Amino acid sequence: MIRTQKLSRRFHLGETAAALEDVSVSIAAREFLAVIGPSGSGKSTFMNIIGCLDRPTSGRCWVDGQETSLLSSDDLAAIRNRKIGFVFQHFNLLDRLDARENIELPLMYAGVNRRSRREIAEVALRLVGLADRAKHRPAQLSGGQQQRVAVARALACSPKIILADEPTGALDSKSSGELMELFHRLNEAGRTIVIVTHDAGIARQASRVIRFFDGRVR
Repeated sequence: MIRTQKLSRRFHLGETAAALEDVSVSIAAREFLAVIGPSGSGKSTFMNIIGCLDRPTSGRCWVDGQETSLLSSDDLAAIRNRKIGFVFQHFNLLDRLDARENIELPLMYAGVNRRSRREIAEVALRLVGLADRAKHRPAQLSGGQQQRVAVARALACSPKIILADEPTGALDSKSSGELMELFHRLNEAGRTIVIVTHDAGIARQASRVIRFFDGRVR
């Protein structure tokens, strides 16, 4: 589902710094993978590249059989919209919208009509166990509930891949456990799950772990 070959990413901040160096990784379809490492190890940069949010300085990357390394910004956006759902540590929900409206947002950008958007959002809310919270705004939801809304939003466009960057970082242990159970159910239903984390306990719940250190896979 995802493959990288000698992937490197360098940033020029006064001097050149390598965030990734010579990373070659294969992630199978329907795999549940954890990417772990200390702060600054390159794991989030790796996720940004496989998620088509950034390009490598050198090396190659394929997502669902399509090489992404040299695609235009519009083509990268099309892959993100069709194939990848993102979940972030701080939820990234809009405060002025209720749960259902937050889920509908990417569908609106994709040109889905209003009635279909509502139906898809309601199905996604049922899937994450929040059908009774559709009209609640983020401030009326717990942290765990907000993160489940974020997962529902990631599912709205039926992606094959879910990329989650520190998804449990702002949650208590109970909410973290519930979120991981949800990810397992999504994985069992056929989605490829990649979780970036610094928490070894969370990483152990994945089927495979890749460890980053100083921009390289160890």
